[in-house]
Amino acid sequence: MNSYETVKQQLNENVQLCVVTKRQNVKQIMHYYNLGERTFAESRAQELLEKVLLLPEDIQWQFIGHLQRNKVKDIIPHVSRIQSLDSVRLAEEIEKQCKKQNRVMPCLVEFHLAEQDTNKNGLSFDEAIPFFKQCQQFQHIKLEGIMVMGPHTNEKEEIKMVFQKAHTLFQLLQSEFGDEQIHILSMGMSNDYQIAISCGSNMVRIGTYLFQDVQGV
Repeated sequence: MNSYETVKQQLNENVQLCVVTKRQNVKQIMHYYNLGERTFAESRAQELLEKVLLLPEDIQWQFIGHLQRNKVKDIIPHVSRIQSLDSVRLAEEIEKQCKKQNRVMPCLVEFHLAEQDTNKNGLSFDEAIPFFKQCQQFQHIKLEGIMVMGPHTNEKEEIKMVFQKAHTLFQLLQSEFGDEQIHILSMGMSNDYQIAISCGSNMVRIGTYLFQDVQGV
């Protein structure tokens, strides 16, 4: 069983796969497109813009990396969701550019819940409800949930604690704003997606593990 078959077997019908294409070439990405995947993600604006021109138009691109405000106008026409909203200033820029282009941008708010990682982007647990309330003023942003990265460790219990905290936050936001609005908990990558799913993730972002099988392409 290859890595793709392994992942698909472990995902249930409630968990969406987001294929992370960072540093992968067009042929490697097309391998998964041809298997039926349509949700792909990039973490760098320039790499996204280059790939959009070379790949099928029906790909639903998601942006998952740290987004600089001066890059917002460039990616807005090409992405179906921004998963890394982490400040009011970024929200203001997304609102400004989406208003110009007459579209509403689905967004996930990025949270930094791993206390041992000090260099991550994202809001703290306590900032969640005030931030979501503040973003209600933006008519061209649709907050759909949260995105969380696991800690840089191989200790499964530490990873599980962060993901459980994220799930608690997700439920808190659902109780405050409704589960129709807050419906995406994006957490889990190549090395920890199984733990994330067990903790309630309904979207996993996997790249390295999948693309190890197509490096020769």
